[in-house]
Amino acid sequence: MMMSKWYKKIKEWYEAGYWTVGMVRNAVVKGKITAGEFEKITGADYDESN
Repeated sequence: MMMSKWYKKIKEWYEAGYWTVGMVRNAVVKGKITAGEFEKITGADYDESN
């Protein structure tokens, strides 16, 4: 499966504690990663209403 250009970096930043779940969600809104990638990074379901 092909990952977005930003997936690896955002995943590293999230795991290191530099990024919050909200920041990762914002990356989906801005089109940097997909909702599926959000779920892989955070382990949470992506809900567009949040």
